[in-house]
This record gives sequence, structure tokens and C-alpha cells, in this order.
Amino acid sequence: MSKRGKKFLEAKSKVDPLKRYTFEEAVQGALSSSFVKFDETVDIAVKLGVDPRHADQMVRGSIILPNGLGKEVKVLVFAKGEKEKEAEDAGADFVGNDELIERIKGGWFGFDKAVATPDVMGTVGKIGKMLGPRGLMPNAKTGTVTFDVAKAVNELKAGKIDYRVEKAGIVHAPMGKVSFGVEKILGNVSAFLDSIVRNKPSSSKGTYVRSIGISTTMGPGYKVDPVYVKDFLK
Repeated sequence: MSKRGKKFLEAKSKVDPLKRYTFEEAVQGALSSSFVKFDETVDIAVKLGVDPRHADQMVRGSIILPNGLGKEVKVLVFAKGEKEKEAEDAGADFVGNDELIERIKGGWFGFDKAVATPDVMGTVGKIGKMLGPRGLMPNAKTGTVTFDVAKAVNELKAGKIDYRVEKAGIVHAPMGKVSFGVEKILGNVSAFLDSIVRNKPSSSKGTYVRSIGISTTMGPGYKVDPVYVKDFLK
């Protein structure tokens, strides 16, 4: 078992394991506990009262974070013809079809998000087993399979994130960088949770948001009391 470093243990010692923090306290704590030299990402984990094994309890969606992600998002667009030019004009980093598919087959994954026009999905599907596990497969439900490639590229560059509940009923998502400060992170958290709540399946019974954790990439987690969600989203 690997041992935690001295700086992590020092940061963790400031977290009360029995306390359930407010959103403001959790974000402030997470930011102040950052001890590394790079600009860490702030992450959120939300445990939901759903069983993803049932299709009618699947929770997934997309949202453009109001304060972005704080990093350059490299977007690849699978397209052909005039849609290639549209994607390039919108700022896509990589545009093409067959040649990009061959590069990916060779093990190249130098991009963060992928968009595809519906007419090329037949060929893109051939590398679905390579893109899917990495969360890179274009999907119509998240707006990344579309003929409006300019809109899709602009949204992804602006900080659009896709989320999907995992088998354990947890949704993970990045909320920006430590350098954002408390207010901007809280703004992103609010927008994200609002989307989660709006996407509550009608078949979900009982408590929907069961637990929330906020942390930085390398730092300890701060548990937020779910009872604060309603007032936080007002």
C-alpha cells in the first residue's frame, strides 16, 4: 500500500471527517488545502439515489460551465466536405475523417473532445471501442453528433462538459481550476448541480442527492451536506 505524503497528510488533518460542510466551506477548504506547484483542477463527486443498471434511472447530460474549465480544450471533428471548413473556421484543432481514424487506430489520442457529423458516424463507429472507454465517442445525446459543428466546437471550447452516472451511482466532474477562486468555482458547482437535479429520473424514489464531495486533484475531500442543495440552487 502506498503511503501518503507529508503535505497531503497535513492538508487532510484540517478536514473534520465527521462534519458536513456547506458549499462555501467545502470549496474554500479545498482551495486552501492545495499544496502542489501546478494549478490543480477542482473536482466534484455526487452520489445519487439511482440504480444505473436500469435504463430508466440513467442520469446523463451536458452543461456549459459559466466560468469555463480554465484549460485549453483540444477538439477533433470528424467531417467531410463543407463541414470540414465550418469546423476549421470555428476553431477545431483537428478536422478530417479517414486519415484521423487511421491515426487513432495507430494509438494517437492528442485531443480532449470529439465531434462528428451524422453522415460519417458509420466509419467513426469502427473505432468506437477505442474512443468509448476514454469518453471520446461522439454522441447525439450530448450534442457531439451534429451537422451544426460550429456550435458544437464553440460550446466545447467554452467549457462544456458531459456527465454520466457511473455503476456505483456516482457522477464525477471537473469544476475549474484552483486559480479561479471561491466565487467562480461556486458558480460552476451551482450550474452543474442544477443540471443534475433537472435530470432526475421520474423513476428515482427517495433521496436523490445522497452525498457530495469536493476536492482538488491531489488534495483531500470535503463532504457537503446534501440538505444545503435546495438553498444553494435558489
